[in-house]
Amino acid sequence: MKVVGFGELSAQDLETWHRLRQADPALDSPYFHPNFSRAVHEVAGDVQVVVADGGVLAVQVDAGVARPVGWPGADFQGPIGPGIEPAAALAALGARSLEFDHLVDGHPAFEPWIEGRRISPYVETDGGLDGYLKRASKSGRDNMAQARRRTAKAGRELGALRFEADLPDPAVLDQVIELKRGQYRATGARDYFAVPGRRELLHRLLAERSPEFGGVLSAVFAGDRLFAAHFGIRSGGVLHWWFPVYEPSFGNYAPGWVLLRELVSAAPASELVRIDLGRGEDEYKRRAMTGHVEVCQGMVASRARRGVRRAGLAVRSAIKESPVGPHAKAVLRKLRSR
Repeated sequence: MKVVGFGELSAQDLETWHRLRQADPALDSPYFHPNFSRAVHEVAGDVQVVVADGGVLAVQVDAGVARPVGWPGADFQGPIGPGIEPAAALAALGARSLEFDHLVDGHPAFEPWIEGRRISPYVETDGGLDGYLKRASKSGRDNMAQARRRTAKAGRELGALRFEADLPDPAVLDQVIELKRGQYRATGARDYFAVPGRRELLHRLLAERSPEFGGVLSAVFAGDRLFAAHFGIRSGGVLHWWFPVYEPSFGNYAPGWVLLRELVSAAPASELVRIDLGRGEDEYKRRAMTGHVEVCQGMVASRARRGVRRAGLAVRSAIKESPVGPHAKAVLRKLRSR
């Protein structure tokens, strides 16, 4: 087992990465393509890769804590191949802990370190909109029907809507980022783009135009105005739903569903077979999904360190379930937005 910076990987190391990934259908997410790690490394300069016989694991280490490459924006995580032993990888990295919150289920070596599991929904797009409607729940079908009606309503009131499935326009991407930051401020969520380099990361990903991996910017316009948009990453036939936004003044037209309907409709022409929505409890994900996988949360560390972590999680859970939980969450949102 060795640990090297991403830029020091040999051609053989990268060939092994590709081979191991292609051998496992569970690793078809673009997060597992080496070019995602490459883009993160080109921006942050700190991606380390554990290379073992039959396994590869890309991480970033900060203050002794190793986390999956791209954290906290990595919605799928885990080793490439079965050859990574977690405790040995932690020792090789010289870190105190290895944390994960979206580990793809199905890695037996990580099982002792898993503390919980949550679903990560997806939308199957084979057959486009007609195929989706055959697989979707009643709620999904109803929302797609509503999106069709809202599209027609917007067309009457705003002018015909125009959809661009793959728009490599940096200026529109900047609009998406600003709309997302406005959404973070409005909801009190932590601003992903407050950390230097993350805007640059999205622009680097957008510039990737290979059919094997790249950023995809999709947008709906009402005239010259941005109605709704999404920036995600794609590998082969899989698109990961990452940063969806809409113009708040168009909120009454169900813009998010209008955009998703356009993407599903365009899937055959775009050769998409699945849109991964990512872990989350958003209502629209529950309604839209046609299936889900499980992702795991946990930490590889000493027994004492894991005990401290479990105690902290228990306290947070107790606060969340207590009568003061909603107030505590509101205070936390205010603090995050400052």
